[in-house]
Amino acid sequence: MSPGTVPAPRVLSRSQARRIALAAQGFCDPRPAPGAATMRHVGRVIDRVGVIQIDSVNVLTRSQYLPLFSRLGRYDTGLLDRARDRAPRRLVEYWAHEASLIPPSTWPLLGFRMRRALHDSWGGMRRVAHDHPELVVAVATEVRARGPLTSRQVESALEHDVPRDREEWGWNWSLVKNALEHLFWAGEITSAGRTAQFERRYASLERVMPRDVLPHAVSPQVRPPDDVAFRELMRIAARAVGVGSEQCLRDYFRLKPEQARPALASLVAEGELVPVTVQGWKRTAYLHRDARVPRRVHAQALLSPFDSLIWQRDRTLALWGFHYRLEIYVPQGKRVHGYYVLPFLFGEHLVARCDLKADRATGVLRVQAVHWEPDAPPEARPALADELASMAEWLGLDRVSSPAGRRS
Repeated sequence: MSPGTVPAPRVLSRSQARRIALAAQGFCDPRPAPGAATMRHVGRVIDRVGVIQIDSVNVLTRSQYLPLFSRLGRYDTGLLDRARDRAPRRLVEYWAHEASLIPPSTWPLLGFRMRRALHDSWGGMRRVAHDHPELVVAVATEVRARGPLTSRQVESALEHDVPRDREEWGWNWSLVKNALEHLFWAGEITSAGRTAQFERRYASLERVMPRDVLPHAVSPQVRPPDDVAFRELMRIAARAVGVGSEQCLRDYFRLKPEQARPALASLVAEGELVPVTVQGWKRTAYLHRDARVPRRVHAQALLSPFDSLIWQRDRTLALWGFHYRLEIYVPQGKRVHGYYVLPFLFGEHLVARCDLKADRATGVLRVQAVHWEPDAPPEARPALADELASMAEWLGLDRVSSPAGRRS
């Protein structure tokens, strides 16, 4: 090769890329015995995925619990709650992908987003910060003095501590929630966990952040510069996906192209990411230098609609030929596959879609529909039945009620 010649990019088959993705996301790690998972196993999943998305939909179970079930099988969900709620915390909440649980060390890397609270957050949060700064100060003072507190508890505390006529204040009590969310987005307060009703328990940074992270949390001046933060977020994403396009990598933390591209170029220049070609992909892909390329993968898992393996839908289509869309907000009569549909991973392929509901009143896991992919192997059917039975037991349900599956 002559001086200055750029070597041809490595070519990966789609099967190799799938296996890399599954290994990076922890699907090649051995599952513990049912019910035997420890905090060490939970920590391993956290280290693999880097981000666990939160969602309020509870038709099956809260979404943050499902990625660990997919990788560990039946486990005690109290382990995840403990990682989030008790010191020393392994997880804290912030807007990472969407509302997410992340390691505390990742939280300071999102300072660029916190600084944009007055510009990028939703209208109600922006308005309360601009129109009612005295309310924001009062709310922050209550949380720091009394937290952890839910929104309703903050309202009650303010009514007790600052007993003024509501008209005199010039704002109504419903604005308290917007003030709390503004402070949370701005990184001035955080969450000490959630109640059983999924309410945030707002608290000061000092009450929640581990000692080694706290200086970077409470003092924006010592947080990493933006270019360093973007590079580290892209590095976390690259390790978690194994191989992906620029779009795949920047979507992990919802970075903008102008934020992600210099970071991507830096990681390529340093040799941490290797440009590759994946057969059938139109875009250049980037392989993490430490990514495993297993010869074979035999995973078996039901996947949350919010699982980081599949949340970038274009990548899901490119890797698996699996066109997946969440239909929660689609009118019932127009849904194709169902309300809360979990893809079924078997081997290295996505082979079915299962519309599931936990009927807690009757103790039944209702399988409202199963749509099989045309090339799903026959052995996937008993495997799915086993996984559904395991899920029912994990959810404390007595049985599985399943309709006859059909091929799409």
